[in-house]
Amino acid sequence: MYQSLSVLLIEQALTTRRLGHPVVYLERIGSTNDVVLQRAAAGAPEGLLVLAEEQTAGRGRQDRTWWAPPGSSLLMSLLLRPPIPAARAAQLTMCLGLAAAEGVEQISGLRPGLKWPNDLLLDGRKLAGMLTELRLSGDQVAYAVLGLGLNVNLEFTSPDLAPIAISLQMAGGHPVERLPLLAAILERCEAWYERLLAGESPHVAWSARLDTLGRRVVVSLPAGTLEGLAVGVNAQGALLVQADDGQVSTVWAGDVSSLRNRTPGGP
Repeated sequence: MYQSLSVLLIEQALTTRRLGHPVVYLERIGSTNDVVLQRAAAGAPEGLLVLAEEQTAGRGRQDRTWWAPPGSSLLMSLLLRPPIPAARAAQLTMCLGLAAAEGVEQISGLRPGLKWPNDLLLDGRKLAGMLTELRLSGDQVAYAVLGLGLNVNLEFTSPDLAPIAISLQMAGGHPVERLPLLAAILERCEAWYERLLAGESPHVAWSARLDTLGRRVVVSLPAGTLEGLAVGVNAQGALLVQADDGQVSTVWAGDVSSLRNRTPGGP
């Protein structure tokens, strides 16, 4: 039986001033991102947190579904209204990725890496996924919805998921309480977000956590595939892939798979 949550318990656990206020807690919903998008369009304030025990239509990138049994995961979305240009919008995902990794490390002692552009990895397997959805006003961000699905207390045993997915319980060998984890992630997200609003980019810290860098990768793109060495990321979050002929391509979006282990001397 999973630990039951409530608005009151969540509010009591949070230490943030900006994020997680107000809280909406739902037992079952299609997608927490959809709820926040609807409320944002109706004028909901920055900081709105929607958290669900079960999603029936949770989305990842490219409209993939996100599987999570009731009470097994952190399924949440945040509303931000940052006064920043659209060119800096990827830095919001960086803030959430760093916060999720740091929060997991703080509570569990495990150190996840980040897979470009928006996954958390442990032991090479997916621990969490993020999805940022934007609404723009001209060349400015009107609001952003940051979604996170984090595997906490569940076991992946099916042949199709066991090799590629992992949870904190699987990695640590014991269940993890979700409330302290949620509070830690939001605290770290608020800290990174406030630094972003002050003009500081999370790019350096984010790129240091990227497990993708230094690996030979294949990137699936609409026009085909790109193979090469992931040599870096630029300040806007694009991946830099160096082909065998030395040419470096800038990849703004795509699915990335590692072909083999890091090259010697890689980060």
